Amino acid sequence: MTVDQLAFPLPRLEARGRDDFMVAPSNATAHALIETWPDWPEARLALIGPEGCGKSHLAAIWAETAGARIMPAASLTPEMAPDLAEGPLVVEDADRGVDEAALFHLLNAAARSGAGLVLTGRMSPARWDVALPDLASRLGAITPAIIEDPDDVLLSVVLIKLFADRQLQVKPALIGYLLPRMERSFAAAATMVDRLDRESLAQGVAPNLALARSLLDG
Repeated sequence: MTVDQLAFPLPRLEARGRDDFMVAPSNATAHALIETWPDWPEARLALIGPEGCGKSHLAAIWAETAGARIMPAASLTPEMAPDLAEGPLVVEDADRGVDEAALFHLLNAAARSGAGLVLTGRMSPARWDVALPDLASRLGAITPAIIEDPDDVLLSVVLIKLFADRQLQVKPALIGYLLPRMERSFAAAATMVDRLDRESLAQGVAPNLALARSLLDG
């Protein structure tokens, strides 16, 4: 690969298949709950965890299994709720920017249809800041599937996957160098990979140990 080729950013190819998901202590409970479909209480589940922890990946795995649609919560309207609830559905980021009346109607319609509903968010539904008391009551009854911050093994895999999503292959030495020098979170891993990717493009080199040292120790 030439320097000229390296100067062009490559598209991200996010791998979200079942075989691409690594089960680790931090996500094993959530993964196990996804695999128990359709035996969920009231056919609904909330995937909960920090930014970038794999909620969307797990939701996509369930969506493929159940034949579900996936939509952002911000797009939900009360008028859409009855039709959406007729089939399995994933609503992403349901803890922010959602029309409360729309979510309330959706939960009621989904309870009637029993088709299956997954909500994703950063906190358990019982802790979501909602004004409608009836909505708060219904959210509090949803089973949460919680994903914790990653351990070293999972964080290593996450870093490798984030580089691979950008079509970048990195050596184990680079991952080993990054781990003790970064915050232990999925969001920090995404930020780190983005910084290295941007700097590698600017300098016309592949992400490597020397580049990481110049960013973190310089």
